[in-house]
Amino acid sequence: MLIIDAHLDLSWNALQWNRDLLCAVPTIRTLEGGQGGKGRGLGTVALPEMRAGRVALSVATLLARSTGRAVPFIDYGSPAQAYGVAHGQLAYYRALEQLGALRIVTDAAGLAQHWAAWQAWEHAAAAPSPPLGVVIGMEGADPILHPATLDEWHAAGLRWLGITHYGPGRYAGGTGTESGLTEVGPPLLAAMARLGMILDLTHCSDRAFFECLDTFAGTVVASHNNCRALVPHQRQFSDAQLRALIARDGVIGAALDAWMLAAAWVPGARPDPTNPRVTLETVCDHIDHICQLAGSARHVAIGSDLDGGFGLEQGPADLDTIADLQQIGDLLARRGYAAADVAAVMHGNWLRVLRAAL
Repeated sequence: MLIIDAHLDLSWNALQWNRDLLCAVPTIRTLEGGQGGKGRGLGTVALPEMRAGRVALSVATLLARSTGRAVPFIDYGSPAQAYGVAHGQLAYYRALEQLGALRIVTDAAGLAQHWAAWQAWEHAAAAPSPPLGVVIGMEGADPILHPATLDEWHAAGLRWLGITHYGPGRYAGGTGTESGLTEVGPPLLAAMARLGMILDLTHCSDRAFFECLDTFAGTVVASHNNCRALVPHQRQFSDAQLRALIARDGVIGAALDAWMLAAAWVPGARPDPTNPRVTLETVCDHIDHICQLAGSARHVAIGSDLDGGFGLEQGPADLDTIADLQQIGDLLARRGYAAADVAAVMHGNWLRVLRAAL
């Protein structure tokens, strides 16, 4: 079955982690085998495995924070630096497109053409597969120097925008804060509405989440978020937040980071034997919780965040590479989900959002 994954930090892995995503995952692991650090030699995502797993379309991110709390390779000392890094990440996607490995989707016509090509390939089962498709998203709006410059980013292909990330974002409070929209937050949301961009509420503080909903009338989603009712942490969304997104016909993408899946999980550099066993069934628990709140399978999908700063050591035990996302559909079917509902989770819900917004 074709898959749409709403959150992959592809360019961040390629440039900030120095991974050649044209190589297969085993090759990348081998090249990183002698390196220290979390996730090194344990990656799960590369373009060959995406093709093998029929991840036909993904939201591929630009990720460069500037919160005033500098962290190497992700949080930069000034917005100008974040701007430059994010443009470099965008250039990486353009390079892959020139090589024929990717197709950047920016409008409804391009989406229709891309999806039809993958459907035709799936039915014919002929090689090679079409190029992988990406919609360009930004995780945290810090690289946008001023709301008025959002037009430049939109012209460059940006269609999906997460307004904040971890910490005190320039436009809104993120994970680990209690602050809401900043002074420049509402003008950015107004510019997004004018351009018809999708607002990703992932990583918003509780206050910022509801202020965004009150301020922004356009399309809202949560690309990679799980359920606070199952994992009581601010990074997850409460049932009230999930219901608010459902009321706006939004979609929530289930994330595969183990600490977001099981309440007792303690993140670490190596697997901790005291941690609970987290599997793709655990992911389905979060998917099912959202379906029960909504009364249907219309509002949940996949936003894996695989290799989002972690690897095999902090993912589901029965997932080796991103190709194993295919198992989610089988697990949902075993739980009694109808074929149409499984297809909605695997790709249909994100496809509906993108068709309406692009």
